[in-house]
Amino acid sequence: MTTTILVANRGEIACRIIRSIQALGMRAAAVHSDADANARHVRLADEALHIGGSRATESYLSADRILEAAARCGAVAIHPGYGFLAENADFAEACGRAGVIFVGPDPETIRTMGDKHAARAAAMAAGVPVLPGSEKLDPEDEAAILAAGEAVGFPVLVKAAGGGGGIGLRPVTDSAKLVQAVRSTSGQAARAFSDPAVYVEKLVRRARHIEVQVFGLGEAGAVHLFDRECSAQRRYQKVLEEARPAHMDPAAAQGMLDSALSLARAVGYRGAGTLEYLYDDETCGYYFMEMNTRLQVEHPVTEMITGGDLVALQLRLALGEDLSGELAQDRIAARGHAIELRVCAENPAKSFAPSPGPVERLELPDLDGVRFDTGVEEGDAVTPFYDSLIMKIIAHGESRSEAIDRLRAAVAGTRIEGLETNLDFLGRLIENPDFVAGRLHTKFVEENLSALV
Repeated sequence: MTTTILVANRGEIACRIIRSIQALGMRAAAVHSDADANARHVRLADEALHIGGSRATESYLSADRILEAAARCGAVAIHPGYGFLAENADFAEACGRAGVIFVGPDPETIRTMGDKHAARAAAMAAGVPVLPGSEKLDPEDEAAILAAGEAVGFPVLVKAAGGGGGIGLRPVTDSAKLVQAVRSTSGQAARAFSDPAVYVEKLVRRARHIEVQVFGLGEAGAVHLFDRECSAQRRYQKVLEEARPAHMDPAAAQGMLDSALSLARAVGYRGAGTLEYLYDDETCGYYFMEMNTRLQVEHPVTEMITGGDLVALQLRLALGEDLSGELAQDRIAARGHAIELRVCAENPAKSFAPSPGPVERLELPDLDGVRFDTGVEEGDAVTPFYDSLIMKIIAHGESRSEAIDRLRAAVAGTRIEGLETNLDFLGRLIENPDFVAGRLHTKFVEENLSALV
């Protein structure tokens, strides 16, 4: 009997996971809400199971309904993708109790590394550099909050310990605003993550956001698949990613790779994970921020430079295959450069407000070195219930300039009609002279926003 894998997600990432499942000769089972009854991931799957209402809490965030669907289709494993339940340790434990494999690290690792503050402690224990920061703060203890701000040194960033995706981050420049920022962030964190814990961390004003892709084999060790730059962000949300980063100090770049491996090995990590760092261009200092215990949205740029399939590796490891011979560090090489654009159903002219609607026309050019990961086809509709990401455009070249040229051609040849998207905004971004020169930092988009919109 053919092995069945349930994909506990939707949209472009569900479509991308289904592709790897089927390429491995296995059956892909999709789940869907009311709103996604005719979605592309449903059409691509070998089997589709309805799990509830259109709101995510009624469907994609319901662990019980997803496990019931897994039982109905006889799935041996569940791939969570990213978002929804991907970093939910309780869900991973529930999978184990139900006798189904969770494609990801073990629950305790998710729990430890998913708590930013606990992850900082693990990083320091492994000798990984971190930014100065405080202990977790009581929102009602005004004296302790002010003392923490003074000890860390302004400006600081108030961070939700259980946060992710840019949610629960507030920059604060002086003590007068710190107490309210801690209290507001704590309330937001409680609503978004069911965890009100917050702490403060030193804010680097002109930082770059660099991350390292690791793949852990548990007791057999871990390897890295090089690094990515994610400095092009808007309100802490990434809009463009590339591999590898441009114009970095070679010693600092190697130090990040080495420290990422040290931490992954120290926690006995299994599967795909990403360690995120802040890099200071002026000092060449680098500081661990957090670890994402799941597949990243930007994983395709790593696949393009290494020629691998991270989803296939996740599945093969989860199903018990020995990858230690294949995943030896000296067998993993990086070739060329890759850049990814996140195409979203949003209106840049209206503060990037979500723009759901019908996809009346969708044309994607067939170009060398260009990959489209899309969750929609012509005739589909983008609903208001979920994240606005509809597609990713990824271009690879032997050099960064060649990757940019191919990306330009891909953007110019893409046609999306029927709803507003950020495609023109992204087209202007990759034409910006500072971007072309590789002069990026985390405030780059904000400082150039008027020209880009």
